[in-house]
Amino acid sequence: MDSTQGSAADGSVARGPLDGVVVLDLTRVLAGPFATMMLRDLGARVIKVERVDVGDDSRGFGPFVGERSAYFASVNAGKESIALDLTAPADRAVFERLLGIADVLVENFRPGAMDRLGFGWADVHARHPGLVYAAVSGFGQTGPYSPRPAYDMVVQGMGGVMSVTGEEGGDPVRVGVSVGDITAGLFLVSGITAALYERRATGEGMMVDVGMLDCQVAILENAVSRYTVEGVVPGPIGSRHPFIAPFAALRTGDGRLVVAVGTDVFFADLCAVLGVPELVDDPRFVTNRDRAQHVGDLHAALEQALAARSTAEWLTDLEAAGIPCGPVNDVAAVLADPHVRARNMVLEVDDPELGPLRVAGNPIKLSGYPEPLVRPAAPALDADRAALLAELGLA
Repeated sequence: MDSTQGSAADGSVARGPLDGVVVLDLTRVLAGPFATMMLRDLGARVIKVERVDVGDDSRGFGPFVGERSAYFASVNAGKESIALDLTAPADRAVFERLLGIADVLVENFRPGAMDRLGFGWADVHARHPGLVYAAVSGFGQTGPYSPRPAYDMVVQGMGGVMSVTGEEGGDPVRVGVSVGDITAGLFLVSGITAALYERRATGEGMMVDVGMLDCQVAILENAVSRYTVEGVVPGPIGSRHPFIAPFAALRTGDGRLVVAVGTDVFFADLCAVLGVPELVDDPRFVTNRDRAQHVGDLHAALEQALAARSTAEWLTDLEAAGIPCGPVNDVAAVLADPHVRARNMVLEVDDPELGPLRVAGNPIKLSGYPEPLVRPAAPALDADRAALLAELGLA
């Protein structure tokens, strides 16, 4: 296993179930790098193959500390870097040798780009039949939109996610994090691990084709069933749920809190804590279906009661009663949350230029492996060329 893997809590080298798996990462910006970051967190060795002189586009994205991008560092920690020009014969030869030691190739070029270079799925599979070839693109390898470029916001818009996000009656709103990229990265990891599992039985690699638009359609969840059953096109409804009530961010005396009441028992408990037990027998609110049909009246009644005290005071009583609830945290509050910290969901990247950079941890907790508390630094462009060439016998 590669020596760049992070240290576990007990000081040992952190391993994972993908220990020994070598990933060639030709991706840039977010969807692909997020996927290979997850693979690296699960134990894989990730060799980032970047463009000569430029590298990953996100090396130029802020925020910066000096000349170093914290954006790039946050999703590329612990990877290795070699810069190659895949049109140059000498670099093509190096890349071919890298393919020979790899288990997985991940790329996010537009469909056809790798074929023109002679490194598309058919060509690579013929030469390296055990290699898993994973491609993530805006619209996938087939279909009429396949050649188009795409970014996160494009697929959020085209995939319907923006149309159901925001306040009721308002304009379509982009989700505040890059769910177009991140969901594609997560689905890509699932496909890669499934392909690696299949290879154990057959010895054959396969192609994993993930389109960002497909992933947005896949997460439309109840919006699809609402449309197909009711024939009404869903629109934005703010923080509330279309079929469960109360299930929303409600105003208090000094802010908002979230309540997620999915049963009649929880609703009765909520009304007891808020001092409005009469709402339980109100014919508008007897069942969840009743409450969802009269959600405006319900929220008004609950917020009238909640206005009497602060968010913190209500949360103390609601939590004591076992009612699903929580604050509406900003990012600073999330990073300081004691439960988030206890779950190691805030890690540091040990970067000599950026200093201790705080990043989100890995939500996958595995009983058989120690969890690293620190990630090693992201590589400088082409930082590992000499070591990789020596390993390949090309030094």
